[in-house]
Amino acid sequence: MAKDGKQIRVGVDIGGTFTDVAMEVGVTLHSIKVLTDYSFPENAIVKGIRQVAEVAGVALAEIDTIIHGTTLATNALIERRGAKTAFITTEGFRDVIEMRTESRFEQYDLDIVLPAPLVARNERFVLDERIGADGSVLKALDLAEVDALCDRIIAAGYESVAVGFIHSYLNGTHEKVVRDRLLAKKPDISISISSEVSPQMREFQRFNTVCANAFVKPLMASYLNRLVGRLTEEGTRCPVFMIHSGGGIISVESAIEFPVRLLESGPAGGAIFAAHIASSYGLDQVLSYDMGGTTAKICLIEKQSPKTSKTFEVARTWRFKKGSGMPISIPVIEMVEIGAGGGSIATVDSMRQIRVGPHSAGSEPGPACYGRGGENPTVTDADLVLGRLDADEFAGGAMKLDRPASDKAMQQDIAAKLDTDVATAAYGLSEVVDENMSNAARMHAVENGKELSEFTMIAFGGAAPIHATRLCEKLGMSELLIPPGAGVGSAIGFLRAPFGFEAVRSAYSRLSRFEAKAITATISDLIGEATSFVRSGAPDADPDLECTAYMRYVGQGWEVPVTIEVREYVDGDGALFRALFDEQYERFFGRVIDGLDVEIVSWSLRATSKVTPPQRIGKTAKGVAATIRGRREIFDVQEGSFQNASIVSRHDMKPGDWVVGPAVITERETSTIITASREVVMQADGCLLVRAKEAA
Repeated sequence: MAKDGKQIRVGVDIGGTFTDVAMEVGVTLHSIKVLTDYSFPENAIVKGIRQVAEVAGVALAEIDTIIHGTTLATNALIERRGAKTAFITTEGFRDVIEMRTESRFEQYDLDIVLPAPLVARNERFVLDERIGADGSVLKALDLAEVDALCDRIIAAGYESVAVGFIHSYLNGTHEKVVRDRLLAKKPDISISISSEVSPQMREFQRFNTVCANAFVKPLMASYLNRLVGRLTEEGTRCPVFMIHSGGGIISVESAIEFPVRLLESGPAGGAIFAAHIASSYGLDQVLSYDMGGTTAKICLIEKQSPKTSKTFEVARTWRFKKGSGMPISIPVIEMVEIGAGGGSIATVDSMRQIRVGPHSAGSEPGPACYGRGGENPTVTDADLVLGRLDADEFAGGAMKLDRPASDKAMQQDIAAKLDTDVATAAYGLSEVVDENMSNAARMHAVENGKELSEFTMIAFGGAAPIHATRLCEKLGMSELLIPPGAGVGSAIGFLRAPFGFEAVRSAYSRLSRFEAKAITATISDLIGEATSFVRSGAPDADPDLECTAYMRYVGQGWEVPVTIEVREYVDGDGALFRALFDEQYERFFGRVIDGLDVEIVSWSLRATSKVTPPQRIGKTAKGVAATIRGRREIFDVQEGSFQNASIVSRHDMKPGDWVVGPAVITERETSTIITASREVVMQADGCLLVRAKEAA
């Protein structure tokens, strides 16, 4: 801790192109971006923390907490770059992860190709055992058979083993026996069991989740142990925590055991950051828009809370269509993620149409203008050609951009193929990527029954402020907020996150024979599991608890989440559960169905440490005109031509300062483009409020 008693906390987010570091010394924020090191990601973290500590004037030993989020686990799954993994399951169920649910994500495609399972068939093994649907043992394990299989797996040189038996979410005894026998023979082998990783019904999703956990576990354990070691060598004395996909903080030890929980950890920080800003302004309907170097993430935030789900898909293979990816059963902040970032590569297809992404130039070699060997035109190259970026002041002058290299890449790969000039090619590229992102936002809103014109956008990430105003024009949104530190928004979000964990479990019961004791015991077990994770990072925490029962009419295929009170229940409380379910069902579907029994399928319980809510602030009205530092030509899409735009330094702006578009608001990590249809007013907390001139 600093000598004057201020807490020093650091948030670190590894992205596909940049590693973002945010340091908070008391209430003062310092931030920096460094290029991600793909071979040894911890090198970029150490470099970034050193640089930001130098700027803040603190020693590394004075840092109190480091909170880290990463997409490394997600990338390992997408690229199929993990450990040599074996899967052990019940005899007769070897092919569950290959047959999937037998649903077709594209109904009429006769040549449909389903994603290959994470573990190939010759690496899946079976044992003759059986747990019943009520959790009873129908066929006990043969220990001689178990030992013979353990010897076979060890002899084959597997680094990691996933174990998933039928109905083990109700009784994990057999999975634990297999784990113990394997560890007795090879103590250093990595093992994941489904009754701990994802104790939920639906065997395909559960088996796939435990295989994913096993697949990335050795990789993440190696990385996190190296990271903690390097930070200790550099002189830090503080604990390192991880942000998980549900938006809470857990210990490094928990993250090593359950790395599948880290799959959406970076984007989750961004959603928390946006929710914090929404809470400051009292906004109940917000669209969070996070665009970095590799991907764009879009999330709905209602009543200052990000929308959550207990399942999501990784690596959708067919036009981001539901069902074409790997389903993972873990609690997650629900968002749509597309391959559209500053480094997204553009091509021209056989129909002479510009396509952008999902492939990215990343940080190695990066966009053509980085001068690191990249030869393909990217979104960043288009933004440079269109005047949205300053070649001499990129990343606060730390990097000089090569405009001729952008022109050359754009000419060779797009302009020459479309018989047009470089500027028009860049305009086309920019419009395609903006349309891709706005389509993703519309799709996400429609799936959730929302109309985006009533929402306020909060944009952050290195590339989002450059494109956000155009997205607002496309989506019919009149207001946009660009928070301070927008370029490193996810890293700042980590500093706003609570210590938290969501425990999930399937435990079946019917309301017609309401079993109060069993329900109370299930809730009690979930409280114990969730709070133990919270207290591993915050030992003195008295966490807030929120319980959800997933309920449906008997015979239905999917459940409705119903929030219930955390307390002991008695036998007469079945009517209360029924009333809560009816209310929620009617809200979703307009009416209830009479005469049908209701069943509870599974439960989740979220425990979170208490976080001080941000101070509520009102919007600042226009005051005096902002100081204009200069002018440059930027391309305005709605106007269809280059416009003479004002250049304003965000650092110079005080609350109430305003400027009318076209304009560029410059800062170290990013630039905010104000189109001709908008104006911007600096707010009391340092946010830029961009709004349509008509609305103003």
